[in-house]
Amino acid sequence: MTPSLAYEDKGIDSSSTPLVLVHGHPFDRTMWAPQIETFSAARRVIAPDLRGYGASPVVPGITLLSDFARDIEALLDDLKVETFVLAGLSMGGQIVMECYDRFPGRIRGLVLADTFPAAETAEGRRTRGAMADRLLREGMRGYADEVLEKMVAPYADAEVKAHVHRMMTATPPEGAAAALRGRAERPDYRTLLTRVTVPALVVVGADDAYTPVADAQAMHAALPDSTLRVIDGAAHMPNLERPAEFNEALGAFLARVDG
Repeated sequence: MTPSLAYEDKGIDSSSTPLVLVHGHPFDRTMWAPQIETFSAARRVIAPDLRGYGASPVVPGITLLSDFARDIEALLDDLKVETFVLAGLSMGGQIVMECYDRFPGRIRGLVLADTFPAAETAEGRRTRGAMADRLLREGMRGYADEVLEKMVAPYADAEVKAHVHRMMTATPPEGAAAALRGRAERPDYRTLLTRVTVPALVVVGADDAYTPVADAQAMHAALPDSTLRVIDGAAHMPNLERPAEFNEALGAFLARVDG
């Protein structure tokens, strides 16, 4: 059964293409606050909390990327949003790829930020399973403390660090663990990227240790029609670390799609 997602729906219906924002792990829709504020002035912007995150229902066990994609499709059906630009960061970017595989005809543009398309390795599956066990056993705080300065750069603004840490520690461990187990089973999207028929924007923080610039360059090369933007002075979350630069790149892309 598809759970009813919590979401933000801001802005007005206009001739501009709606923008749908998919957050990463272990965050919630507030990670997109700078983008919601900026782009809702001229278009409808929708940002859900994925199942297991934020204010959405927690579904323990395993949550596959296809489950997240079905949830998003159902939400957009309920909101009567037929076509849109779909943007995701990290795990959100992988969900965006899954969405494109499921309902490409509704998507007018893809934004893939700080993500990568390859299937999980055997070692990666073991690591994600062990981390899921740890989160269920210990909760989120220890993990959040450890990874904060990889999620955002050590030199990031203190308020940005605090926001990211709050999101991580507020995430229900059961939801985070279910997503980790599901993400370990994801398919390989590299061939899918070569079949994308809409424009794409690939964005990455220059200092991202999780998804390095080389991963973004490979996606850019695979996509038939894409723009690559490397954001200096940012790690894994350039939309929060360098919102002006991120929004400039996204704004130019949206203008192209609208045009």
